[in-house]
Amino acid sequence: MTFFCVKITLGLFAPRLNIVLTVEKIGGTSMTAFADVLDNIIFHGRQGEALYNRIFVVSAYANVTNWLLENKKTGAPGVYHRITQQQAFRGALQEVAEQLKELNKAYAPLGLNLAVADAFIQQRIAQAQVYLDSLVNVLASGYVNSANILQAVREILASIGEAHSAFNSVNILQSRGVHATLVDLSGFDDAQPLTIDERIRQAFAGIDFAGTICVATGYAKGTEGIMREFDRGYSEVTFSKIAVAVRPQEAIIHKEYHLSSADPNLVGVDHCQPIGFTNYDVADQLADVGMEAIHPKASKPLEIHAIDLRIKNTFEPAHPGTLITRDYVSPTRRIEVITGTDKVVIIDIHDPLMVGAAGFDLHLMQVFFDLGVSYIFKATSANSISLLIWEKDLRSELTEVLRARYENVTIENAALVCLIGSNLDEPGLLARAAGALAEAGINIRSAGVALRKVNLQFIVGREEYKPAIIALNKAL
Repeated sequence: MTFFCVKITLGLFAPRLNIVLTVEKIGGTSMTAFADVLDNIIFHGRQGEALYNRIFVVSAYANVTNWLLENKKTGAPGVYHRITQQQAFRGALQEVAEQLKELNKAYAPLGLNLAVADAFIQQRIAQAQVYLDSLVNVLASGYVNSANILQAVREILASIGEAHSAFNSVNILQSRGVHATLVDLSGFDDAQPLTIDERIRQAFAGIDFAGTICVATGYAKGTEGIMREFDRGYSEVTFSKIAVAVRPQEAIIHKEYHLSSADPNLVGVDHCQPIGFTNYDVADQLADVGMEAIHPKASKPLEIHAIDLRIKNTFEPAHPGTLITRDYVSPTRRIEVITGTDKVVIIDIHDPLMVGAAGFDLHLMQVFFDLGVSYIFKATSANSISLLIWEKDLRSELTEVLRARYENVTIENAALVCLIGSNLDEPGLLARAAGALAEAGINIRSAGVALRKVNLQFIVGREEYKPAIIALNKAL
């Protein structure tokens, strides 16, 4: 399918602001269950013209990006690893092509034209191989910065997965008599030096949203490099940028679960519930401990432009999900989410010279800044500073620098448990939470709450993470 694009300014979208338009992101796990996507998202309660005025931003099917890059959770290598190690990659890339064609077979009963879909992905893989061969040759010359070349390799590989799922989605919809438009933002067919925002504006120019379902790739090519900026969180950034460009009535993310008051895997399904309503500040607090409703760099543009975000469960289409807005504050004092992580370590810096020394904290923070390490909790006393960081960020360079500069550095495995809400300002909440942990035999290693009182944090032993979540959820 060919698209003729005209560069326009954001203002040209203005006439459509009164149209009930939504921009909706569908994650990889949901995309894999595409029959449910059709029933529960695309066709649920809709027919005729009601099908349109929607833009779907799709992720690659589950595991596809893992095959192309590396496993996001385990780090198991994909095609990208072969290129970084200067190994032959063509066979591995072709193996991925065969895996994608195998995936295609699962969607043939839904209406996917296998011959057309297989030809598309084989062509895209072949095209990618040409680009990758060129980059590998340049890399082998030793005349260029390898980091920039390898970043380009990641961009090319990542784009394949979303192009595959987006193409299939459009093909299936068209086979069912629905007018669907593929918006391929991967830029494989042009060499225009566009930023991501420019590419999005150009791609959507002139499309009559009222007469089609748009399916856009979660990957978007741009001069700044979407993976350089956001790595594996790029599809939500594309989703956010599209929403800012077209200004929908609502932005929606479809996940395989509800945004719940606690992890049902820890506390049980009967002991938690969907949040319902919250604000972007709470969403940031959740992202800070790894429970992402949305990537924080994707949520900021939505928040700034006052675009409401709804998180829905793909498999419970009748449920309204959770609505996140800029200004919502719970009318009653309440905890909205009890969450945390056990993938952290606490670093305590103790030095008798700290007391009364102006700038001591500044010099410590400079160490973290220089090594690109961010902390998610901080507490201080006269002679010590305790910081909580992700375990994956605890590198030998960091510990070596800290121990060389400061008298006593203690590093321990830990867990963080949080009480989060848009209105936590309840007298006695801290005491009740601490009491619940004490009653469960859990020792609090450190605790903190900022003045805004949206996140009450407790540091506990790593082995106490699950009991702490259960105890807080039961008591509060």
